[in-house]
Amino acid sequence: MTEASATTVPDLPGGPYDLEFFFDPGCPFAWQTSVWIRRVAELRDLNVGWRFISLKFINEANEDLSESMAEAQQRGLRYHRICAAAREQFGNDAVGDLYRVYGEAFWYAKGEGDLTDRFAGAAAAVEPAKLLAEAGLPDTLLAAADDDSWDGLIRAESDEAFRRTGPDVGTPIITFGPPTGNSLFGPVISDIPNDEDAVAVYDAVRTLADHAGFSELKRTARAPLDLPLLAH
Repeated sequence: MTEASATTVPDLPGGPYDLEFFFDPGCPFAWQTSVWIRRVAELRDLNVGWRFISLKFINEANEDLSESMAEAQQRGLRYHRICAAAREQFGNDAVGDLYRVYGEAFWYAKGEGDLTDRFAGAAAAVEPAKLLAEAGLPDTLLAAADDDSWDGLIRAESDEAFRRTGPDVGTPIITFGPPTGNSLFGPVISDIPNDEDAVAVYDAVRTLADHAGFSELKRTARAPLDLPLLAH
């Protein structure tokens, strides 16, 4: 992607960061990529800034969403609000911790029935109060879930993600060398590479991202996501 000339959102607290990762907690692709990028960050001593991209806001004009999908995206927005409040009070690392405990509780649940039933069961088992405790954060942050004053920030970061990449992409979005570095959608990965391959994939993605003339490389034939919740 072409280098972003400026950012339209405030800098994240505690920066600068080596990369910024835009996520929605309800996106399995974003989750799988986040597990990979966390491991690469450990291996390469990288600092990750966590930003929001809301599937609720991205799809608000889509009248064909199923009821279960609309409920899931509203759930994601409520959790985003908690994350936003946590960031204001406790900084960027709190957002990363909240995203991690949510994903570990949700995506690794082993549900029964069809996919809709499994998602509903996993969602019912994810208790925000418990997740806050696991992240070492106070339960006073629970009030943010119903506080739509955070929506302006969440919407602005969602818009910023697409400003950096252009339209017609999805989640996750990663900016390398923020705020003015190049951004890409993905990578979309089905499973987590071993350490050697994880770093090799990162280097390959970073090489492509750093080339201003690069825009897209894609295939739709892929293995199923290696997540217990989605296992058949």
